[in-house]
Amino acid sequence: MDLTRRGLSVRLRRTPYIRKWVVLGALIGAISGLGAVLFFEALELSTRLFLGGIAGFDPATPVGEGGHGITDALRPWAIPISVGLGGLLAGIVVFRFAPEAEGHGTDAAIAAFHHDPRGVRSRIPLVKLIASAITIGSGGSGGREGPTAQIGAGFGSFLARALDLDARDARIAVAAGMASGIGAIFRAPLGGAMLGLEIPYRDDIEADALVPSFVASVIAFSIFGAAVGFSPIFGQVGAAFTDPLQLVYYALIGLLAGTVGRLYIASFYGFTGWFRTWRVPRAARPAIAGVAVGCLGLILPGVLGTGYGWVQAGLDRQTLLGLPLWVVLALPFAKILATSLSIGSGGSGGVFGPGMVVGGLLGAAVWRLLEPIAPGLPLDPTPFVIVAMMALFGSIAHAPIAVTLMVAEMTGNLEMLAPAMIAIGAATLVVGDRSIYASQLATRADSPAHRFQYALPLMATIPATDAARQPRLVVKAGDLAGPVLDRLRAMNLPGAPVLNGDGTFRGTISAVQLGAVDASRPVGDLADPTVPPLAADEGLDEALGLLADHHVGWGPVVSGGRLVGVLSVGDAMDAYRRALNATLRKVQPLGAGGDLLRATVSDASPLAGRSIASIQWPRDSLLVAIDRAGRLIVPRGEVVVQAGDTLTILVAAQSATALEALLKVVPEPA
Repeated sequence: MDLTRRGLSVRLRRTPYIRKWVVLGALIGAISGLGAVLFFEALELSTRLFLGGIAGFDPATPVGEGGHGITDALRPWAIPISVGLGGLLAGIVVFRFAPEAEGHGTDAAIAAFHHDPRGVRSRIPLVKLIASAITIGSGGSGGREGPTAQIGAGFGSFLARALDLDARDARIAVAAGMASGIGAIFRAPLGGAMLGLEIPYRDDIEADALVPSFVASVIAFSIFGAAVGFSPIFGQVGAAFTDPLQLVYYALIGLLAGTVGRLYIASFYGFTGWFRTWRVPRAARPAIAGVAVGCLGLILPGVLGTGYGWVQAGLDRQTLLGLPLWVVLALPFAKILATSLSIGSGGSGGVFGPGMVVGGLLGAAVWRLLEPIAPGLPLDPTPFVIVAMMALFGSIAHAPIAVTLMVAEMTGNLEMLAPAMIAIGAATLVVGDRSIYASQLATRADSPAHRFQYALPLMATIPATDAARQPRLVVKAGDLAGPVLDRLRAMNLPGAPVLNGDGTFRGTISAVQLGAVDASRPVGDLADPTVPPLAADEGLDEALGLLADHHVGWGPVVSGGRLVGVLSVGDAMDAYRRALNATLRKVQPLGAGGDLLRATVSDASPLAGRSIASIQWPRDSLLVAIDRAGRLIVPRGEVVVQAGDTLTILVAAQSATALEALLKVVPEPA
């Protein structure tokens, strides 16, 4: 079984990116879609049992989910009982079976992406699903995206373990799982896919996850839509931007959204920290907070559950004008308080959905407040609600493109994108570096996932095969453990690669491993499949990442199933130092009078069709990069120059003429 798993892992690593991720992305999307359906049904059942059965309360729902309007509870006094009981049960489930499932699941998925993409325990998605359905269904304020994000990320992590995916692919699997789970539950496949790219970072995106997230999100959305419905959550909302003077109002909405967004972040993490100081059992905290939320819900029922039905009410002019002004103005802040209590206390649910609800309610409140006095205001609150939803959560999640697309898909409206851009820009200016996701990092350079790529950037240009050396000892699968162990000890080696009878790579063995088994066992049966073979053509940054992720000091370098060498951490650093010294020697002669030039290789150029290593470059010049049809190529020696390539070259003044003669063109300054 281990051999089959290792063989599949090696095959996957050799499979082209698109072909591999169409298959894996579809698999992740299918599980995420089924998980989203299961959670949706569990939430519906929980709502009927708790709010419906205990309090006789049927929460308002958006058009895409039945369109049930705002009603009163038959037994309003029982609402605090319902929310408190739900908090108690959810707390018991979480802290008994998976304490790491507390709080909002998207942040946990982001943390797994950065630090341990294979480490999400298989039970967490199920625990998160049950606890979140109970928390939200009983009236707790939370979002549906947290559990679905963790279901998708959890399956991506399981897939990474099951298929022994390398570190890069494991991260992509987790990101695609997050994207597909959120895209399905919000019925927003494009926005969900973009969220998988944007949400890990404040100021960057994970471009490697683009295709996998698109594939997974579409599949998950299709499965969820087939079971629940494809209609946008808020229906086809009519709104248009026709008056440029209204941009002033949208800029104001952005500033207010940023301010309220900062309040949301401060409130949520303030209450989270406060609850951790309580000297009561952790499972009891969500129950106590639930009673408080239930009492708040007696005054403002809009804080209970997801709150989507109240956003739907805010989209309608007559319904909004029929609500008391104080209710409209208080609801955004009451929803922040309720979410901080429900999730900050250790309850289970997301903060994404409530954040968009707060934004929508804020937009409705601004319109209601300005409607009697402000000139040029839209005739109904719909544009303000849509733009405020985009601005508030797009800014505090640092995912402006994803959230904008998601809200557009949830409302079936793409006409408010221009004012939304103004509002999000203003909101982001106010929010600054603060984020609702504590696990979010600034850029890829800050992520352990890209630690070698950015800390030692030259690593990416050195293929593993260039740094590898011939192994001092290679053993056959039929060799016995005892003699092999004696040879390892005699040569002072920690381990050695194992080959099959036909010379193909089988795995590795270690001295520690052999010392713990019967000396008469063949080493082929002991070959360790957990040490991944390093691809000969992958950069040292990826190779070192694999070694670090598997906590080993060396690994086999394989090409076409054949062993070409072994690579240790020391070998990689020696190769890096040699490459760095060589680069410095090339750059040093350029002096202060050097220039950076760009030139495009023509069809008639003598460089076309030749490898970089075979070209006699002028002594005081250095080829920095090759731009091939918009794709940046690292100029390694074996790369063949093609007609149409744009070369970027550092050259000293005294060598410019020789370079012009070589290129047969007059290069332009970059």
